[in-house]
Amino acid sequence: MEELRLGAVEGQFADIIWQNEPIPSGELVKVCEQKLEWKKSTTYTMLKRLCERGIFKNENGVVSSVLTKEEFGAAQSEKIIENTFKGSLPAFIAAFTSRKKLSAKDVEEIQKMIDAIKGE
Repeated sequence: MEELRLGAVEGQFADIIWQNEPIPSGELVKVCEQKLEWKKSTTYTMLKRLCERGIFKNENGVVSSVLTKEEFGAAQSEKIIENTFKGSLPAFIAAFTSRKKLSAKDVEEIQKMIDAIKGE
């Protein structure tokens, strides 16, 4: 996968695909014309770019994701933790919680995840 970042416009385009997939490319052009005021060539240029990054695919005129929105977010998060915190999840959590207090519900959900991992 080439790049795990999406600019603002790329993100809007990706959301359109994720919300409508699988979607015929002709229909994608119409949706982008309506929602983003794009020309056909702009839609296909953006689609090609995101297909080259390995996020989407266009097979036989039908556009679908290679990565779900959740998988993309997870991969992007892993990359941030790797690049910023040398791969240390505890260092990330320490930095995150130093600026944002976790609610009791957040702590409970995180504890459930930890318990599930321990049980594996």
